[in-house]
Amino acid sequence: MATALVTGASGGIGLELARVLAAKGNNIVLVARSEDKLKEIADKMSAEYKVQVSYLAKDLSDIKQVQEVYDELKQKGVVINYLINNAGFGDYGFFTETDWAKELQMINLNITALTMLTKLYAKEMKQRGEGRILNLGSTGSFFSGPTMAVYYATKNYVLAFSEAVNNELKGTGVTVTCLCPGATESGFQAAADLGESKLVKDKKLPTSAEVAQFGYDAMMNGEAVAVHGFNNKMLVLAPRFLPRAVVVDMVRQAQGEPK
Repeated sequence: MATALVTGASGGIGLELARVLAAKGNNIVLVARSEDKLKEIADKMSAEYKVQVSYLAKDLSDIKQVQEVYDELKQKGVVINYLINNAGFGDYGFFTETDWAKELQMINLNITALTMLTKLYAKEMKQRGEGRILNLGSTGSFFSGPTMAVYYATKNYVLAFSEAVNNELKGTGVTVTCLCPGATESGFQAAADLGESKLVKDKKLPTSAEVAQFGYDAMMNGEAVAVHGFNNKMLVLAPRFLPRAVVVDMVRQAQGEPK
């Protein structure tokens, strides 16, 4: 039986991806910060899907705890067949006014933890000749994002990194997929203080479950980049046809002005 490691698994797209994988008969390792929440999720998930669901309460913005995830699973002899790098968050506001400590945490989580886990597990997967990695990007991966400058930049990295490593792994039996959803019904908006942004206010958004199923299918099909939703697919083509300055202004208008 295969095992999936899912980060940021306590809610939103991460939790729904864990559910999809469990429903397919995979054992699951959940990683997030809240031990109480993880225990509750693990108990319910194992009872519902009749698979083994374990958890590690770790803050992956701390690089030491990223290594601990790998080391602890290694010590237990757990082989990871599917790596889901979902953990991440954003922040909304002008760069000169936002909090550096929060942005550093964001960079560590959105970039460093994702890269390190991919490094550790891609090597093992390559040696075995099989494996799937799903990294969470965003439609923001294709743009520069005024009022969310650091977040958009981290997601630019995730896309570029994922595409490059997927190319390197061609023919090995291992694939890396970058899932790029647009705004989604999840806890992301609250964490990023995005509730009043024009990007999400009064909009009907796709559910985390819809995005998770789409991402799972793309991962299993070995797709390099998976943009969820027709409108989003059209949106991310803009940088190919318009001057960069125009595109940046468009994003600024779409985001709205922080209060």
